[in-house]
Amino acid sequence: MKTITFKVSDDEARMIRSLAKAERTTLSEYLRRKATGTTPSAGTLRRVRCEFTGAMIFDNSPGTAPLTTRGVREMLVDFP
Repeated sequence: MKTITFKVSDDEARMIRSLAKAERTTLSEYLRRKATGTTPSAGTLRRVRCEFTGAMIFDNSPGTAPLTTRGVREMLVDFP
């Protein structure tokens, strides 16, 4: 994967970081979306705080079944 760098003022850097944080995404992902004109799709993973452990986890997409231990085992059955 290629790296692209460019210069911005301190104020611009603060603003861009703030906008990325407001969208709850990384700075790279925020800039990538703005540069390509894409928006997150409905199937894009969101990070949420687990109500049981307090850890950051991926939220499942609407209309999909929750991920279970059994489901993970079934997905890994062909994994070397």
